[in-house]
Amino acid sequence: MAAASVAMGLAPRRAVAANRPLWAWVLIGVLGYLLLPWYAQQDANGLLAVGLVWGDAQAANGLLQAAQHGRPWLWLGLLGLAVAGVGAALPAGRQQGAVLVAGGALGLVALLLSGFTIGARGWAVEWMNASLGELGTRQPGMGWGGFVVLSALLVLLSFGVARRGFFKGDLFVAAAVLGCGSLLGLFIVFPVLKALSAAFFLEDGPFSLAVMWERIAHERNFGLACLANLGGGQRCGVAWNTLFLGLMTATSTTLLGTFMALMAERASRRYARPLNILALLPIITPPFVVGLGLILLFGRAGVFNQFLEYAFGFTPTRWFYGWFGVWVAQTFAFTPIAFMIMRGVVQGVAPSLEEAAQTLRASPHQTFMTVTLPLLKPGLANAFLVGFIESMADFGNPIVVGGQFSVLSTEIFFAIVGAQYDQGRAASLAWILTLFALTVFAIQRGLLGKQNFTTVSGKGDAGIAMPLPQGVRRAVHSIALPWMAFTLIVYLFALAGGFVQTWGRDYTITLAHFRTAFSVEWGQFGVVWAGTAWNSFFTTIKLAAISAPLTATLGIGIAWLLARTEFRGQGAFEFSALLAFAIPGTVLGVSYILAFNVPPFELTGTALIIVLCFMFRNLPVGVRAGTAAFKQLDRSLDEASVMLRAGSVQTLRHVVLPLLKPALVAALVYSFVRAITTVSAVIFLVTAENELATTYIIGRVGNGDYGVALAYCTVLIILMSASIGLIQLLVGDRKLGRRAAAPAAH
Repeated sequence: MAAASVAMGLAPRRAVAANRPLWAWVLIGVLGYLLLPWYAQQDANGLLAVGLVWGDAQAANGLLQAAQHGRPWLWLGLLGLAVAGVGAALPAGRQQGAVLVAGGALGLVALLLSGFTIGARGWAVEWMNASLGELGTRQPGMGWGGFVVLSALLVLLSFGVARRGFFKGDLFVAAAVLGCGSLLGLFIVFPVLKALSAAFFLEDGPFSLAVMWERIAHERNFGLACLANLGGGQRCGVAWNTLFLGLMTATSTTLLGTFMALMAERASRRYARPLNILALLPIITPPFVVGLGLILLFGRAGVFNQFLEYAFGFTPTRWFYGWFGVWVAQTFAFTPIAFMIMRGVVQGVAPSLEEAAQTLRASPHQTFMTVTLPLLKPGLANAFLVGFIESMADFGNPIVVGGQFSVLSTEIFFAIVGAQYDQGRAASLAWILTLFALTVFAIQRGLLGKQNFTTVSGKGDAGIAMPLPQGVRRAVHSIALPWMAFTLIVYLFALAGGFVQTWGRDYTITLAHFRTAFSVEWGQFGVVWAGTAWNSFFTTIKLAAISAPLTATLGIGIAWLLARTEFRGQGAFEFSALLAFAIPGTVLGVSYILAFNVPPFELTGTALIIVLCFMFRNLPVGVRAGTAAFKQLDRSLDEASVMLRAGSVQTLRHVVLPLLKPALVAALVYSFVRAITTVSAVIFLVTAENELATTYIIGRVGNGDYGVALAYCTVLIILMSASIGLIQLLVGDRKLGRRAAAPAAH
């Protein structure tokens, strides 16, 4: 009887605890209506206008906007919260889930529908204006109040879906899937589709599939005249050029990245530190710096051609410009990504599996080929996919060293900013890029299939990582070491320009370019940042520091959802996360302008739109690195945590994340440095108030001031090298309970 009484007393407490997250999010939604400005504040941060929400008409909260300022459609969001509140009072179960879904869906649909149909000029759709008459009330873009309320309604809808029995009833997983899916839909799929839809329309014309087909199948895209007349100087279609270059770059970057990872983890340890530094150099510099260094080496007036002319009498030519030059430049630029992905995968290979093979009398070479190499397949596939998509979307390298070799990204750029301004052609070319990426993505999934690559389980593994076999070690050294030397030479030439008076004419050593960009003076009121580059420098660091942890967190979270949960539409969910890499940066930037220049999301001209562009442009690397790492973690680790009554959040925090440190470092490092060095994605988004380092450098290059531009690049390299070391120090290494590897034979 006593036990029964205790159980009966615990039941109401458990019911209250189970509904506590529901009440919390209902309260968050109500506070969003009462305490925050509903609409965005022009040229101001809405959080600074909190004190005006009960007085000023422009900064009024959602309740006053609905009751006093002629926007009655906002009552529907409050009604949705009220219905969800009723659901939160019910006992947990399917009935409660139905009420939560109804309340969340009502508020979300009503607010979003009103936001898209009612804009700054009244009705946003012409036929509504014609049939319903002109609307007297206007509304600007949503502000902090609208964002908080929409988030609360989405979470309550997710909780309702979980209560209905989906996602195994896990509230956190349901909210994570729907929340991440909404972010991907809003900041990747929506702007991209808005830009791609232009392929179906002629100027001021109706929707037409024939128009799109005519643009895509054009001979300029898929022509094969170059094969019929190999010596006639005719070029292949731009789509074939891009596909050929993508496959070449993906292959070379994957091989080089794998060799470097093997040398860093399994070969002589004396190469590990210099390899880490040199391998990351191409990723922490703006892409046009690499192109400039290669031109100084192999251009018509480059050192290599001058040597050939001096030693052998060869006339200098432009042989480097074209597909070969672009391939070399892209290999420089994207090998570090493959290296970071593959290094985490190599670290995760269990030494006990290799020891077991050698115990069965397998030679080191047989062990490497039959045990170690097959376990690297997830990383190889991910590195190849990322390299291929990066090559297709690259703009900086083809524009610098491409010469007459056209690719899709440069064609899109000239279609948008050139004299023709053919947005329809740009959209059709972007469609081709998307289809290429989708095809490679499908092939990758088909090759890996349902194979198991688990190497990190709940059991201890104190084995010694096997050194590379003698033949493999020689092959790795013969390829990776010359590449390291080549990297060093290119950067020495590229960065030397910042320390000479005028490259090509006056090689006097000077620091004048650094003083122009970064001089500091002491004025009447303290330190004066007198250099012309300080404004862009501080803005870039601030926005990159904000976006990097957000990108890494979202990327690892999406990877966890893909690897540890199953839900309908998972393939589309994963492809949406990778879609930003399939779209050239110039198109993504234009997409953001088209999508977020009008209500309900007016972000153009703000620092927030740059942060969002950084986040979702760099998101795929975190997703792929996390996915490759998750494939090596045994599900029994998660299951053991759940059996000990840990929730999804506790399992993710205390069990999974400590084993994902290599992937976390890769996501943090890549997102931070790419936010600083990116060019094409933000070239249309920057303003005078939010100037970035790359746009400042491009401006200097355009004015012919290469010295200041290269001096700035030198400062960025030093800064990002220090930042990478700090990130690795703060995150640390994962502890797998293994002994140090035996020293390699010499």
